[in-house]
Amino acid sequence: MRPLLHPSIEDITVEGLLHALSDPVRVSMFVDIVAQACPQNCSNFLVVSDRAIPKSTLSQHFKILREAGLIRSERHGVEMQNVSRCTEVDERFPGLIRAILVAHGIQSKDEARAKKSAEKKSAKRAGKVGV
Repeated sequence: MRPLLHPSIEDITVEGLLHALSDPVRVSMFVDIVAQACPQNCSNFLVVSDRAIPKSTLSQHFKILREAGLIRSERHGVEMQNVSRCTEVDERFPGLIRAILVAHGIQSKDEARAKKSAEKKSAKRAGKVGV
């Protein structure tokens, strides 16, 4: 079994962090990991944002997050446990992760509001068509 790569804090770059969080699935995964007080199994993320994620794709997403320095992963038998490295990253780039998480939260609320509005409009149109 190959060892997992975890970059030292000095090797973490802003570009690497932003690249890792540029994918909607990865940023959702990272937000969930950060929100939990305990390590998260990879299998907890087989469905992200109401979308099924194949195991091979999920492994690739975790690898990108890990190699960017955003998470630390440890093998426990057949399971992989993942925790955030926010505290370490915040020491190197103060406030960066928090700003990204806040911006993601705002974006998620806006998207949910827009989806709800679109559903209401669609329901109204459907009601008028049947009249």
